[in-house]
Amino acid sequence: MAIQKILVTGSSGTIGTRLCEKLFERGFAVIGIDKRPNQWNRAVNKLTIIGDLCDARTLDKMPPDVDLAIHLAANARVFNLVVDPSLANENFAMLFNVMEWCRKNKTNRIIFASSREVYGNTGRMLHAEDDVAIKNCESPYTASKMSGEALIHAYAKCYGIDFIINRFSNVYGMYDDSDRVVPLFIKLTKENKDTMVYGEDKILDFTYIDDAVAGIIKEIENFDSVKNNTLNIATGSGVKIIDVAKMIIAELNGKNKIIIQNNRTGEVVKYVADISLAKKVLGFKPEVGIEEGLKRSVLWYGSR
Repeated sequence: MAIQKILVTGSSGTIGTRLCEKLFERGFAVIGIDKRPNQWNRAVNKLTIIGDLCDARTLDKMPPDVDLAIHLAANARVFNLVVDPSLANENFAMLFNVMEWCRKNKTNRIIFASSREVYGNTGRMLHAEDDVAIKNCESPYTASKMSGEALIHAYAKCYGIDFIINRFSNVYGMYDDSDRVVPLFIKLTKENKDTMVYGEDKILDFTYIDDAVAGIIKEIENFDSVKNNTLNIATGSGVKIIDVAKMIIAELNGKNKIIIQNNRTGEVVKYVADISLAKKVLGFKPEVGIEEGLKRSVLWYGSR
């Protein structure tokens, strides 16, 4: 059966907003759900049901005839979940409620947003999908994503719900007013405030928002041939956090200082995605490198 109606949880978030925009362009019927209104796009906000996914009754508001659920909603700041691990419990509860809703309503397809954090600190730089081990779980956030992936597999085996798990890495570009690295560094540079970099040698894979969303769109269009895979959706190249700060400062002609601090508890410090599987099964091809992506990001935030 062709996919026509799609539920997007976390539709007011960074990926959710951009994804809904792209789904509109392709003529899909979209229903969003989020605990807050969408401040970026009126059309997305209009279709977004406001509710807390930790409360199973929230999903009673959803129409039952959904072909695919895309679960993006999560407490996604790693260090925040170190400070308050109850937020990790909320992540699992939200997914559990969505999976139960899918089971009861016979929505037998789901795309789940996991994270590169599941790889932990292995000492290696490049990570393929099979490189996950529980002993490398670094934080409550990581545990919420690892356990979420396990739940997805359990529902596939017990209830026949097909899935695609995406492990995203540092998605940036627009629709984000949080304290994630890129919007935070842009804000600090504009305000001429010191930029804190946690880890002088920290190197991560940064993914421009349109590349991340393009990966999801390809999955929707090819779901039956790609289903029951776990995929790294990233660029396949790494950049030091300190270099991200320097590029943003240069782009804005900033004068603020970069202050180096120690790595924070619970965070992955070296990660580049092996995206060969996504290339093979999806034809996934990221198009926006870090320099161009940061230029676009600075321009977007400058217009706001």
